[in-house]
Amino acid sequence: MFDQLSKPAQRALLSIGITSYDEVIQYSEQDLLSLHGFGPKGLRLLKEELNRQQLQLNKNHQLKSR
Repeated sequence: MFDQLSKPAQRALLSIGITSYDEVIQYSEQDLLSLHGFGPKGLRLLKEELNRQQLQLNKNHQLKSR
C-alpha cells in the first residue's frame, strides 16, 4: 500500500494500525512525524500520493499517548 515509503516509515504507520490511505488521513503531519522511523521525506512522499488521490491529512488530530 505505501510502497513509495521506506521500510522504517511503513513499519511506523503499521505500528499504530495504519494500513490504508483512508486511515492515514485521520492523522496530522505532527502525528506522523512523532512516529519513530517516520521523517520529513516520508511525509513529503505521503503527501504527494495523497494529493494525487485528492486527499489530505487531518489538521487537528493528536495521537493519544502510548
